Amino acid sequence: MLCCGSLAHADESAPLERGTAILEPFALRELDKGAFGLGRMLAPSAATVAPLTDAALFALPSMMPVRRALDAEFDRYVEKHKATLPNESIGVGTSYAFQLFDRAVLDAPDARFVLAGVVNRMDRAFVDPSHCGEVRLLYRLTRTTPPQAKGGEIAPPRLPMTLNVVIKARSDAQAKSNSPSCAEIAKRWLETSDLQLTGEELAAKLMEPDGPLALITPENIHRIETNLQIAHAPKSDIRDFRTDYMMKVFDHQATSGTFEEVVLEDQVDRDRLLSDAALAAEFKAWLLDPVHLGELDRGTAVIPDKFLAKVAVAPTPTGFVDSDLLPAFGLVQREAGGPAPVFTESDVVGALAKATAQGVTLQTIRSVAGFERRLNDSSCGGCHQTRGIGGFHFPGVDWMAEKPSNTVVVPGSPHFFGDQIRRRDILTAFAEGRTPDFSRGFASRPQLRGSDELAGTVYNDGWGGHCYANRAEAADNDKSFSTWTCAANLSCQTGPATRFGMCFIATR
Repeated sequence: MLCCGSLAHADESAPLERGTAILEPFALRELDKGAFGLGRMLAPSAATVAPLTDAALFALPSMMPVRRALDAEFDRYVEKHKATLPNESIGVGTSYAFQLFDRAVLDAPDARFVLAGVVNRMDRAFVDPSHCGEVRLLYRLTRTTPPQAKGGEIAPPRLPMTLNVVIKARSDAQAKSNSPSCAEIAKRWLETSDLQLTGEELAAKLMEPDGPLALITPENIHRIETNLQIAHAPKSDIRDFRTDYMMKVFDHQATSGTFEEVVLEDQVDRDRLLSDAALAAEFKAWLLDPVHLGELDRGTAVIPDKFLAKVAVAPTPTGFVDSDLLPAFGLVQREAGGPAPVFTESDVVGALAKATAQGVTLQTIRSVAGFERRLNDSSCGGCHQTRGIGGFHFPGVDWMAEKPSNTVVVPGSPHFFGDQIRRRDILTAFAEGRTPDFSRGFASRPQLRGSDELAGTVYNDGWGGHCYANRAEAADNDKSFSTWTCAANLSCQTGPATRFGMCFIATR
């Protein structure tokens, strides 16, 4: 399937997301005008031909709790900033050291969320097998009449906020009847791989009765996920630039018809765990149990809600070294000193040995550092701080651009594109009636699944790929990362205080 801005391995006619995502700009434009406009999805009975503006969106009874929760989170963020950085001003506009997202745009009649991509997430069927995983409709906040900037230029219409409508791949009724099967849904998606269509033709094909989008209806909505750039701090005399991204999740409540805030999946509440010894002990016992540790290793752990947070704030950039900006920082003791951690090195080492003794095969977590990194990038905040585009993994296709087919803006991050091989492998297993392997690698390095499609690319071991600098002394190399090598003619270039780096041309 043709796409906008995606990076194929070698054959431009075979983009990485073929069969797993819909990124063709003109087809997205047609879908947004029709059944997949946000208004048609969230207010199907009241929707008109006109697009749903922000002013109308957040006036919907179903969306009022979302707006209240976002406002409350903004207020908490500002108060926390004033307490921790009292000498730096915060507010809307360039006169402030920390420049806040302008919430007024959420009430604007000339801004709306535009469909920027459709992504198959049947790789998440391990969370809820009966619904065959998810399909995600990703919308990007966009001004329809951008204001003029300095010098008479037009300000960028796309704003730093996305809204993700998470759809059950099949409805509750379909799950009860097991029709269509997960295999049939997967086949519908995979059959789009070779389509050489664009625009209206592609949109119509996708929505045919046997097409992948025919099964998506408002009744299938499970939740809404929001991600926005809450504040940006330009570089100054006292620090480098910093940008904070805020993520929240809202489940659809069948009884009230509203979206209510819930905890973020696997986003451990670090502050609460470090301040509540009893809760921390319970979390440690749960996570270090060999069964759950094996699930964490494969990337399929579902951490109980009692240990999780309702918001994630992911700052960028964070670099490759340990940082107190990462969700798991302080939970794992790596060095002596500091506050009492939830996990000591001996806790983790002992748990790894116990799991191995009980026959649990560990693929990614083979050291204390591997445990900490996996705990980080299993969370929403940690994952978005790894190989993201700012704080986003899917900024989306800009089909409103003057020449969307020629846009140089990539719609997804390296993490997004690097994961497409694994996702397509899972779809193929479903389609062939095999039990899928839902395991995944670290966010920094994709799981290749025996494919060489990513060899020599930025997604894996090519120029700009994330790597680990092995040393000649094998005992000194961390087993969790020792396979993170670079392709021929490249070497792992690191900073002075870390062995994590990026693949670049070797220097003499």
